[in-house]
Amino acid sequence: MKALQLKFPKSLFILLALSLTLSGCGSTALVNTPIESIASVPEKVAELEEAQAERWGHADLIADTIPGMSVARAYNEILPNLKVKEKVVVAVLDSGIDLNHEDLDGVLWTNADEVPGNNVDDDKNGYVDDIHGYNFLGESLHEQLEYTRILRLKIGDAALQEKARKLLDKELPEAQANSARYVEIMKTVEASDAALQSHLGKSVYTKEDLANIKTTDPGLQQNIAVIQQMLGFGPSIEDVKEQLEGGVKYFEGQVKYNLNPDFDGRAVVGDDPYDINSRGYGNGNPINRSEDESHGSHVAGIIAAERGNGLGVDGVADHVQIMSIRAVPDGDEYDKDIALGIRYAVDNGARIINASFGKSFSPNKEWVYEALKYAAEKDVLFVHAAGNDGNDLDDTANENYPNDQVFTGPEMVDNVITVGSLDPVYGPRLVSSFSNYGKSNVDVFAPGGNVYSTMPGNTYEFQGGTSMAAPAVSGIAALILSRYPKLSASQVKKIIMQSGLQVTLEVNIAGDEAVKKPLTAISRTGKMANAYNALILADQVSRGKISL
Repeated sequence: MKALQLKFPKSLFILLALSLTLSGCGSTALVNTPIESIASVPEKVAELEEAQAERWGHADLIADTIPGMSVARAYNEILPNLKVKEKVVVAVLDSGIDLNHEDLDGVLWTNADEVPGNNVDDDKNGYVDDIHGYNFLGESLHEQLEYTRILRLKIGDAALQEKARKLLDKELPEAQANSARYVEIMKTVEASDAALQSHLGKSVYTKEDLANIKTTDPGLQQNIAVIQQMLGFGPSIEDVKEQLEGGVKYFEGQVKYNLNPDFDGRAVVGDDPYDINSRGYGNGNPINRSEDESHGSHVAGIIAAERGNGLGVDGVADHVQIMSIRAVPDGDEYDKDIALGIRYAVDNGARIINASFGKSFSPNKEWVYEALKYAAEKDVLFVHAAGNDGNDLDDTANENYPNDQVFTGPEMVDNVITVGSLDPVYGPRLVSSFSNYGKSNVDVFAPGGNVYSTMPGNTYEFQGGTSMAAPAVSGIAALILSRYPKLSASQVKKIIMQSGLQVTLEVNIAGDEAVKKPLTAISRTGKMANAYNALILADQVSRGKISL
C-alpha cells in the first residue's frame, strides 16, 4: 500500500530550539542537539514505498522528509546512551486486546499476585483473576450510543432528552438510508464482477482487460462502467469489495445496535451501569471477543509492539508493559466503566493511561472527573484522543467527553494531554481531515492517519483516527518514564508539548481547502509530537537544567 509523500515549501520553517547544557552530576548528560530548522530540506513529492508507509510515524522530518515523530532517530542516536531505569506500565483503556498476538504477547503486564483461573481475588484488589488487566464489559460487545440510551432509559431532564431525541431523529434515518445504499451498491458490484469474470473467462482481471473489451451489449457495457468506477476507489475489485463490506457492516451495526432505541447490550453484564456502587461485575479476561473487536489491539501495537523481533511492526516504546482494560464496546462507553477503569489502572501500577475513545453525551461525567483527579493525585498521565468529527472542541456546540476542562475554561487537572491527528503529507493536508481541533482543547498533534499496527489473529492493518495518534504520544511518554522515572505526569505532559516541532505553515481545517489556519490557531502548542526532542528535554529537566 502506498501513501502520498509530503512536500515542503521553500520558505523558512523554524522548529523548537532548546539550549543544551552539558554539565551535570550523576550519569552522563546527553550531548545531542535538538531539531531546530528544516529550511534547507528540499521539496519531495514521491509516494511512500510500502515499507515507509508502514513506519511513517517513526520517521524524521529532516532526514526522511516525512512528518513522523523521529522515533527511529531517537533509537539510533539517543537511547543507546540512556540507562533504562524501569519498565513502564501503560493501561490501554479500550476494547479487548488479542492477548495471544505474536507481537503483543511478550509485552503484556502480568499481575504477579494473582493466581490464574482459581476464581479467587488473591491480591485482594477487588477483581478476580485479573492476570493481564480487567474486563468491565463482561461478555457484552455491541452497545447503543449514549444519546440512544438516554432516550431508552429516560435519563436526565426534559432538555437532555429533547437534545438526544433531535440527534437520534437525524442520525437514524441517515444510517438506514446508508445501510440500504451500501447493500445495493454491493449487490451491483458483485453482479457486474461475476458477469465480467464470465465474459473474460478468468476470476482476476485488470483495468487493461476491461479497456480491451469490445462490445455493443448494453448490459456488458454497464458492467464495465460499474467496475471501472469502483476501481477508482482501490487497487483491485477485491479491495473495493472489502471496503464496501466494511461500509455495509458499519451501517448495519448502527441501525441494529448503536441507534436502535430498543436494543439493550448491557443486560448480559448484570449490573446497573448508572449506579457507581453497583460493583462486582465483569471478569478478569480482557481479550477481544471477536476479530471485529480490533481497536484495542491496534492501539496497543502502536505503543508497544515487540521491537526487533522481525514481525509486523515495532512499537514506539521498548521497556513497556501493556495492561488491558476492556471498557469500550461497539458503541458508546459507559461513564462508570471508564471511571472504574481509570481507578483500576492507577491502583495496579500504570504510569500512563491511553484513552482512544470519546462521545458527545456524558450523563455521569462527574464520575470520570473524579477518576481523573484521582489519577492526577497518584501521578498517572492520561493521554486522550481528540476525536474524529472534524470539530472545533472550543465551540460550545461540540461537546466531547472525557475532557479535563469545560470548553475554554480552566483545566481541572494537569495530567491530561489531548492529541489530534496528522497525515503523512507535509503541506496544507498535514492535519487529518477527520481530526478534531481546538486552540484550548487540543494540546499537540501526532501521526494518526493511515497507521500500520497489530490486529487480532496475528495480522496487521492500516487504520486511521485520533485513536492512533494518542497511543503514539503514549509511546513517547513511556520512553521518557522508562529512562526518567522520577519525572511527574505533569512534567511529562509539558515535556511532550514543549518539545514538539513547531509548524508554521497553514493547514486545511476539517479537510476544507477553502479554510486554512496555522497549527497555533487550532491547538495549544501548534506542534507535532517528537520523541527525539522530548528525550533531550526530559534529560535537561531531570537534571534541573531547565524548569518547565
